Parts: sequence; C-alpha cells; structure tokens
Amino acid sequence: MTVEGLLRAAQIAPLEARILLAHALNCSRVQLVIRAKDELTQEQEAAASALFERRRQGEPIAYLTGKREFYGLDFMVTPAVLIPRHETELLVELAIERLPQAGRALDLGTGSGAIAVVLAHVRTQASLFATDASEAALAVARRNAAQNGVQIGFRHSDWYQSVDGVFDLIVSNPPYIAAGDPHLSQGDLRFEPPLALTDEADGLTDIAAIIGGAPAHLAPGGWLLMEHGHDQAAAVRALLAQAGWQQVQSWRDLAGTERVTGALRPVN
Repeated sequence: MTVEGLLRAAQIAPLEARILLAHALNCSRVQLVIRAKDELTQEQEAAASALFERRRQGEPIAYLTGKREFYGLDFMVTPAVLIPRHETELLVELAIERLPQAGRALDLGTGSGAIAVVLAHVRTQASLFATDASEAALAVARRNAAQNGVQIGFRHSDWYQSVDGVFDLIVSNPPYIAAGDPHLSQGDLRFEPPLALTDEADGLTDIAAIIGGAPAHLAPGGWLLMEHGHDQAAAVRALLAQAGWQQVQSWRDLAGTERVTGALRPVN
C-alpha cells in the first residue's frame, strides 16, 4: 500500500493519521507529502496500522509518539506522567513573571518536568527544584531536563516531605479531580496516571496540603501559584484567605476559565 492509500484507510482524523504515520516512518509530515506515492514495506504498514488502531481505541497521540510540545519546547512523555496541556502555560507565564532572575523556585508534583524545565529555560540564572512522589515520573522529568539542556534539582518527595530550604516561588499543578468524577473515565484521562489526576477525595485535599506546608518553604513576599479545576477557584481562594495569605487572586486561561489561583506570603 502507498503512503496516501494508508492515510485514506486510517479511519482516524486526517491530521492524527499524518502525525502517526510520520512517527512510524521517522520522517516529517512534509516528507509524507513528497512520498505520497511511495509503496510501504509490510513492516512499515504494520507499524503504522498498529498505531492507528491504538488511536481508534482512544489512546492519546502523545503516548503513541512519546512526545509533546509545550511552551515551544519538546518533551518526552510516557504513561507514567500527565500529558502537558496548553492551559498549563498560563501557570508558567505567571511563574516567570514572579520568579526573580536569580531566584529559587520549587515545582511540586513535577510529572514530566514541563513546568520546571520551561522556568529553567527562561530564567537561566534561577535555581530550579522539582519533586514528585513517583520515581517513574522523576525518571521522565530528568530526561526532559537533560534533553532541553537545563539543570534542575530533583527530589523524590510526597509534597514537602523531603524538601529542604526556602524558595522565592512555589508552583504546582496537583491532582485536583474529585474521586468519582465522570471525566476520569473519559477521553485521554482514561490512559493517564490516576494518582496524578485525582486526590481520591474532594479534589481540594492536595491543594490544601500545598497551602498548609508552603509557609515553611516560601520566603516572605514569595508567591504560591497553583493550577486547579474549572470550578475550584473560589474554594482555593477561600483556603488561601483563611490561611492569612495576601493578594489572593485567580487568573483566567484563554478559554476564559479561572485556571490558576495564587497568593503572596505575608512579609510580616
């Protein structure tokens, strides 16, 4: 079968078919156009057809190709980590604005390392540290740091458990989906690591733990920034206000959803 023939027979979205076939053939999508009439070997056809079938079953493109672009950088992804999503770029932008040029930042629950790697890439004089409770996730994050040429201090830790020192900024995209939420059994979430998605409680348990532990590790005047669910902003603001934080506020993503909430640790 030819390249164009296999693409027509893919039974998935045309763009997805081209992405997966280019991955199977180790070429670019532009090269697919040039090679449209080329006959594929049996091995190439089988490899691409297997990817098409996995996609038809709902497996995310990022896991099938093993990579995802985020904030202009390329990241390796595996089923051990969440797939970096563009809405998280809001958290990154807010963090960049609030991280001093030579400051210290901590990324809690780093997963693929996407947030920490971007911060280290942009704030080249800053010191970046990142934690995760999953050794498998940390292995992916370390590879992504090396691949993107940045230095990050990684630590296996359940939130602050193994964290030392004080930081100018703490960021996190923690598990915030409540147990039993129907979204956990839909779309890409079916394939992503459950413990990175849900706190197996009300969706605010891990966020509350991050807020509660932050004063011991955040410098006075430092920012705490957290991504959360589309309907959790008011609850997160309330947790911060009750704990005495200052400048408590939420920010909206490009879809108009309150996606990130943060606050300043009081100076006094």
